[in-house]
Amino acid sequence: MTASTPSGLSIGQSDFWRRPLAERMADFAALRESGPFVAVEMDSFIGDPIPFQAVISHAELVEISRRPQVFCSGQGSISIQDMPEMAMDFFGSFINMDDPRHARLRGIVGRSFTPRRLQTVVDSVEGICSELIDGMCERGEADLVQAISAPFPLLVICDMMGIPRSEFTTVLEATNIILGAGDPEMMGGRDPFGAIFEAGMTLTALMNELADQRRASPTDDLTSALVHTDIEGEYLRPEELGPFFILLAVAGNDTTRTATSLGMHILGENPEQRRIWQDDIEGITPAAVEEIVRYASPVTFMRRTATEAVEISGHLFEPGDKAVLFYGAANRDPLVFEDPDRFDVRRDPNPHVGFGGPGPHFCLGAHLARRELGVVFRQLLTRLPDIEPSGPPVHLEAMGIPLVGGVKHLPVRFTPTRPAGAS
Repeated sequence: MTASTPSGLSIGQSDFWRRPLAERMADFAALRESGPFVAVEMDSFIGDPIPFQAVISHAELVEISRRPQVFCSGQGSISIQDMPEMAMDFFGSFINMDDPRHARLRGIVGRSFTPRRLQTVVDSVEGICSELIDGMCERGEADLVQAISAPFPLLVICDMMGIPRSEFTTVLEATNIILGAGDPEMMGGRDPFGAIFEAGMTLTALMNELADQRRASPTDDLTSALVHTDIEGEYLRPEELGPFFILLAVAGNDTTRTATSLGMHILGENPEQRRIWQDDIEGITPAAVEEIVRYASPVTFMRRTATEAVEISGHLFEPGDKAVLFYGAANRDPLVFEDPDRFDVRRDPNPHVGFGGPGPHFCLGAHLARRELGVVFRQLLTRLPDIEPSGPPVHLEAMGIPLVGGVKHLPVRFTPTRPAGAS
């Protein structure tokens, strides 16, 4: 039986996720009064409704995240709908794996993210952000998603991987389809499942071609590092590189992309917090970035599957039961966050789970995402000091529950200014 919410919508329904963030969080707050778990059914695309336990409290989400042997990622998928193993590996790489496969792949990738290489990426973030703001700053209005939120993190990833700018549009279109969660605007009239598979094949072909070039002629990019990294005889195999790039190009940019859009919307709703931030850009930015990630929680959920009978906070999970971790709900838990529905750019402490709970699946790119968010808001709030939303965010029309609570449009306005360095 699916628990009802004050709105009358189940969290297993698409319509629940197409509403404003505040309305969804109010429903989660009402559900949390009954306990940390909620029984839910989600309509399946291919069969009977799918039952699962929604995990909506912070302590229980953290405990489940810390116990990957008991609540695994590689059985059925981290999505709510089960996927064939081949599809899991293709679209999820190591986020759909358990140890030892997960540890092996994450270890190889982690070894390639050396401090020197990450510093090179960090240095490029400032220039890419400035370049994009230059492209819109004279207009006085823009769609923030199209002008900044979508291209910014993806350009960083492409530069990091060594993908030429000539291929950027191809990568952007493919990732829009995969991140689009079946939204008709993103699909362009195509069948969603066919379009998503085709987009994945496009990204894989692009990465395989680049990898062949780097094997023959290494450079100083991440692709070269990945194809040449040898850890005790282990390296990233050709069939593993394409899925890793899909993961990086999709999951690696969704936090920054969605947090940038929702963050600007949230600042528009909280002008006093915006003033606090702008009055002390350098001092406030680290805490403000964490608060945006907590408050917006771009990643909606990850699923874990019980491998044995286990009791958590009075609820008995049987083997095969699905526990779906709702990060946004946990990030509003009043037992952990004082006045959780208040946006506070100086919030401290802020033990949010916006980058995932503790354990082996904590976001590998959290450091880079934090850096990107700090740069984009610092530049926007200083170069375009009166930038503000001129309309509400337009959310993706996802099929089912979106893995990422994406925004496809956010109109903004500002006083036009000259590009950086213009005389």
